[in-house]
Parts: sequence; C-alpha cells; structure tokens
Amino acid sequence: MASEELIRRGKTKDVYRLPNGLYLFHFKDDVTGQEDGTIDPGGNSVIGKVTGMGDACLRMTKHLFAKIAQTGIPTHFVEADIAAGTMTIKPASMFGRGVEVVVRYVATGSFVRRYGLYAKEGMTFPGGLVELTLKDDERGDPLITDDALSALGIMTFEGIRAVKEMALRAAGVVRDVLAADGLTLYDLKFEFGLVEGKVALVDESSPGSMRVYKGDKKLDPLVLAEYFKN
Repeated sequence: MASEELIRRGKTKDVYRLPNGLYLFHFKDDVTGQEDGTIDPGGNSVIGKVTGMGDACLRMTKHLFAKIAQTGIPTHFVEADIAAGTMTIKPASMFGRGVEVVVRYVATGSFVRRYGLYAKEGMTFPGGLVELTLKDDERGDPLITDDALSALGIMTFEGIRAVKEMALRAAGVVRDVLAADGLTLYDLKFEFGLVEGKVALVDESSPGSMRVYKGDKKLDPLVLAEYFKN
C-alpha cells in the first residue's frame, strides 16, 4: 500500500487515505473481547486473532451493503477487493465522534441486563426497537437520548429521525436475507454519517456486528460468514 496514507489503526481494521480522495478499509483478523479472554465483537480491547475473521467481515459487508443500497439507502461503499482484504469507501463525516445505532428484534444481552425488571430474555419486538449509543470506549459506549444528542450538538432531531428510519429499513433487509437461509436476526449494530451531504450507512455490517441464531443456537461469527462465501 505504498501510495496510500495510513490515517488510523483500528481494533479490527486500518483506514488509509487514497490519492483520489477516497478511503480504504483494510480488514484484519484481530478480534475484540473481555478481560477473561472471551471473544466479544462489542468489546473494547483486542484479545487476539482468529484466522479468516477479516475476510468474513469484508465478504459479509460487501453483500449486505449491496442489498441495502438496492432499497435506496445511501452507503459509503464503492468497491471491495476480497483477495486484498480491502474495501474502498467515500469520505464520511461522523456525528460527533460517532453514534452507533442498535436495532433489536429479540431481547437479549445488555438489553435484558438493563431492563430486567420489565424485559425478559427472548421477548420480541416485531417492528424493531432502536437504541442510540455513543462511540466512547472509556465510558462503555453509553446509551443516549434524542434530547441529549440535540442538546449536545451531536445530531439534529431531523438527523435522528432520518437515521432511525434508515436503520429500521436496513435492518429489515438484513433480517430478510438471513431468514431466507433459515436464520433469525436477534439484533445488530449500524453506524451512519454524512456522505456527500446526505445521511448514509457507513463502517461495516459484518458477523461481529450482529447476533444471529439458527433455531435456539447462536451462530459463531465465522459460521455465520460461511453463508456469505459467494
């Protein structure tokens, strides 16, 4: 990558600036997890490598971004080079330092831990339930309300509405793709930004950004990626 300028080394992918003004993601096999060594895609620390993880994330992102774009939702995706492990993207402006959008169809994980007085494991949200969190490793990616996003100048109410609407539509696409293979989407995480002045889907949509089950068994990210090999 002699002609590319490295601008950030991320936990699971590095970001380069290209001479033509576009950017390049280089997907890595690094995985994040907890202090006890448990692999957790939402973890804030790299705990090791899993061979094939970078390839899996790239293949799945390429496939899902293409499906989502067909519905009219803008993305920053330009092209992918599977052999090189890279994805070319358009430049994007983030909301603040990054806002993550979680769409839930089945209650599990942190949702049940937070709302256990009311939420039960496995309760469903057929239309999808949207939560917004700040990208902030130091504070554990805290939940944030619409009012707080507006008051802090991170997003406008108009932008929040647009992001939530797009997230539900995009999640519906992913859910349908998985359902065609007999899989059930429990929840997933998206990130949005401004691309060419418009709200667009950015970053990735990969095995590590969603919980997917086959029957009552949660699929390992690499097993899930096998469904997107071609």
